[in-house]
Amino acid sequence: MTSAMTSVYADRRARLAAQLGEGAIAIVPTAQVMPRNRDNDFPFRHDSYFYYLTGFTEPAAWLVLGADGHSTLFCQPKDVEREIWDGIRLGPEAAPATLGVDAAYSVDELNQRLPQLLENRSVVWWPFATHPGLESRVDGWLQKVRARVRYGALAPESQRDLCALLDEMRLVKDAHELDVMRRAARISAGAHVRAMRRCAAMLRAGQDVREYHLDAELWHEFRQHGAQFPAYGSIVAAGANACVLHYRADAAPIRDGELVLIDAGCELDGYASDITRTFPANGRFTGPQRALYELVLASQQAAIDATRAGARFTDPHEATVRVLTEGLFELGLLTRQAHGSVEDAIANRHYFAYYMHRTGHWLGMDVHDCGSYVEPAERGQVSERRDPLSGEIIKDRPARVLRPGMVLTIEPGLYVRPSAQAPEAFWNIGIRIEDDAVVTASGCELITRDVPVDADAIEALMRD
Repeated sequence: MTSAMTSVYADRRARLAAQLGEGAIAIVPTAQVMPRNRDNDFPFRHDSYFYYLTGFTEPAAWLVLGADGHSTLFCQPKDVEREIWDGIRLGPEAAPATLGVDAAYSVDELNQRLPQLLENRSVVWWPFATHPGLESRVDGWLQKVRARVRYGALAPESQRDLCALLDEMRLVKDAHELDVMRRAARISAGAHVRAMRRCAAMLRAGQDVREYHLDAELWHEFRQHGAQFPAYGSIVAAGANACVLHYRADAAPIRDGELVLIDAGCELDGYASDITRTFPANGRFTGPQRALYELVLASQQAAIDATRAGARFTDPHEATVRVLTEGLFELGLLTRQAHGSVEDAIANRHYFAYYMHRTGHWLGMDVHDCGSYVEPAERGQVSERRDPLSGEIIKDRPARVLRPGMVLTIEPGLYVRPSAQAPEAFWNIGIRIEDDAVVTASGCELITRDVPVDADAIEALMRD
């Protein structure tokens, strides 16, 4: 790790330490290795909170941070035999110089040293509900501290959720994070372009095209350019499968005349990208396909126009819903006889039959990244309403105010399943268009537009 990167993580630890409160201490574990089947594990992926503070990617590691800024790392010890099988370990001796922490010990000493570090602290912070069994381990360490009260030891009087502090820190990205996310976005855009071109080329050659063929193109492009993982399970959905929101790439055939929806992005150096494109398998939209596609694209542009510093997180969604609802009336998917006016259809959520998800989410180290969607200073402003579809009581709080450096997705869609209410020409068409947006003072920066969204541009790309 370079000295510049070491200082990035050291600065984050210092900013966190300053928020812990006098006499407090924080405990942050990384993720556990997860078994896949007998004698085989899933590829290890670090815990995002832990990586955010350390940049360390080995398993079996813990960070302990005091309010005074003193940082202690516990990690796997050097072990020649295990390193032959599993790879070279950093080891506690090299950790302070490499990672910039103040002290480091073998993870084998964790249970011995943690009670000592907790002794005479006022508060212990740890990430609630993120690591199964962590609460019990903290309780065990505190029991050992309390066993020493006769010798004058004091135990922490309260426990607090560290996620509350780290979520706020991670919500606004720094320059290093934005650089990585832009690079991840370029790689993912290239993967979508590759998959589009491969699909059209195979169909033109008369070959059997399956969803897994396009999934393979995505994986190839991700790894070709250094991305470590897909950021999530890639969705490659042909024809009617695109109407299943969380469909996974499988073996279904991709047929001439159908649309293909690909929702896929890579993870690069711990940061996710998230792109969705919908395109004609043969490179040419039919009339009904293009009509729905142009509507979704127009709704996305409305959401993009609403995304800027000072706006609310819900503003892009509301802009999308209005454009989609107006278009659904124009295309005959909603009717005034059955659904009233546009305002009625929005108020009663009649559009929900075709558009049933939100227009975006936070993006960062996790594809659905951490961070509250409620403005912190306005949490106490609560209103109630009855949902017109479910009948349940919804508690509304003011949505988050967007700030420069926040990153979110903008992803409207339409999904038309066969029904008596929908014109048959639109049946089994599923369309989603998704881009990643960095909030700026005057608007937003779309970092995923290296893959086209304009219908004519998509057709031109696939002809090439």
